[in-house]
Amino acid sequence: MVQYFIQRLEHYSLQQRLFFSYIIIILIPSVVFSLIIFRQLNESFTKEVVRKSESSIEIEKTNIRNNMETMERAVQLVLSDREVMYYLDRSSEPDTSELIEFSNSTVNNILRLQFNNPDIEHIRIFSDNPFISEIWPVFLKESRVQIEPWHEELNRLDGAGLWQISERDKEPIHNLILDEKEFRQKISLLRELEYPKGKHVGLIQIDMLLTSFFPSTYKIHDSEQSQMLIMNDTGRLYYADDHPLLTVTDLADAKLNEKLYHTDEKTLTHFKLSLSGKPYLVVYTYIDSIQAYVVHMTSMQAVLAELNNTRNTILLVNVILIAILSVSTFFLNSLILKKLRQLTLSMKKIRLGDFNIQLPVGGGSEVGELTHHFRKMINKINELIADAVNKQSATKEAELKTLKNQIDSHFLYNTLENIKMMAEVEDQRPISDALTSLGSMMRYNLRWSSEYVRLREEMNHIRHYIALMNLRFDQRIYFHTELQEQDLDLEVLKMSLQPIIENAVKHGLRSSASGNDDLNISLRTFAVNRTQVIVIEDDGAGMSSEKTKLLNNKIRSLETDDPVTSLMETSSSPHGMRSGNGIGLRNVHQRLQLFYGHAYGLWVESEEGKYTRVMMKIPYFNLNGGVS
Repeated sequence: MVQYFIQRLEHYSLQQRLFFSYIIIILIPSVVFSLIIFRQLNESFTKEVVRKSESSIEIEKTNIRNNMETMERAVQLVLSDREVMYYLDRSSEPDTSELIEFSNSTVNNILRLQFNNPDIEHIRIFSDNPFISEIWPVFLKESRVQIEPWHEELNRLDGAGLWQISERDKEPIHNLILDEKEFRQKISLLRELEYPKGKHVGLIQIDMLLTSFFPSTYKIHDSEQSQMLIMNDTGRLYYADDHPLLTVTDLADAKLNEKLYHTDEKTLTHFKLSLSGKPYLVVYTYIDSIQAYVVHMTSMQAVLAELNNTRNTILLVNVILIAILSVSTFFLNSLILKKLRQLTLSMKKIRLGDFNIQLPVGGGSEVGELTHHFRKMINKINELIADAVNKQSATKEAELKTLKNQIDSHFLYNTLENIKMMAEVEDQRPISDALTSLGSMMRYNLRWSSEYVRLREEMNHIRHYIALMNLRFDQRIYFHTELQEQDLDLEVLKMSLQPIIENAVKHGLRSSASGNDDLNISLRTFAVNRTQVIVIEDDGAGMSSEKTKLLNNKIRSLETDDPVTSLMETSSSPHGMRSGNGIGLRNVHQRLQLFYGHAYGLWVESEEGKYTRVMMKIPYFNLNGGVS
């Protein structure tokens, strides 16, 4: 897409491209800046809504804690009354006077406790003791509540309190007349009564209506943008039915029971929700003691509408500003590019072949400077045309010379073959073998189809060279190899080993007066990680450590006029055979680095009168086995 846009842009004039560029340069920062501001405003409004929701939940949590303490305190006050516990633990039926005395004192005290805490709806004590009588509305038979689902769970808690939310406030004593109070929702604190410890004598129930226990949840708010609700572990929701924010269908679609998870009571969590295409922010916490969530939902529609209006205003201002700047830029570009268009017309004439045209544009501006350099470019083009003609002539001449050299090489091969046949006729076997070696060396040198050869081919070339040198030095040179069959398929640079052997013969062969005038040359190779090291060693004259160091420096020198060169040219062995400037070894070293990289090359080790060792480091590549 970007490439297509760039290609389309190339078809427009420079003025039009500058115009588009100015628009993009102004448009992108303004849009990005507007989006950043909009995002910051969105985050700011969201944080404010979260803060208000958390504040509302904290207030409701405080109300819940206070109501829980009130109900727990009522339980403790009832349990602290010994008359109550004695009554529940009776082992005989009370007479009428005892019942009247108990009702006027103990029961009235419990009722006063209830009346002094108007949020408490009921205080009921249930007992399965057959020797006590029911005293409505406080003391009732436990058999009336044994069918309740919470009765069995309460017995398993071993005296701990159980909080239970109920859908109806039913009277334990069945009433034939339907009472609307029965349809009120309530929360109960239930606790088993033991007297003495470990002996079940009954249970106590403290009731409080949900409208009193969750006052903020059932409070009618003036604002229609938020709603608080309670959800128990089963997913049942409790809230004010007359609240206009969310309908039953909306709450069902919200699936809060799938999105809320247990948290610490001190932790408040929030997330965003979409219902019927409208955005909402949900903040909640979990109260473990009553096993319920306190949830506060806020509609974000009005907030986002305000944000969208702000964003649209910012974008409109940017569009107007860009339009004004674009028109101004277009006319300014027309004035600036007027001289450039004149230069363009002149360049079109030059394209048609008129290199002598006079460019009318001048001055010290950028366009004038461009004209000056363009004039220089025309002069340079004329020079390059002349050079191209000369180079073409030189190329033709080189091709003719190459063809002539090919003819001469074939003539030379044929001549060597004729001389070889004559030597065989005359039974001059040494001469015939020498001519065979010389011919093979010449073919190897002139047949340069690739820079890389197998080690096998390079070894054959070296053996031909040794054969010729032994003809000269009366069989004083012995060449040994320590190679495996797979080593012969290693890839090496062509003509990289023969100069090292030649250097060993030239500088290592001792004079006959030294006693041991033979020269032994050995070649071996080994792999290290992913590199191959080829070692060529001779037992010739050798060098001192100073000369070895100078030679290694010379091999790595890039300048021909190096002080080391002069020193190496004037250096000589005690026998007058160890002179040279190291150019051959340096050429091999530079070829290795050219084709393989600076991590590869040659290194020389030597000890005067004992040996000279040249080590070549190249990448390991076996033409039959691949890379190591």
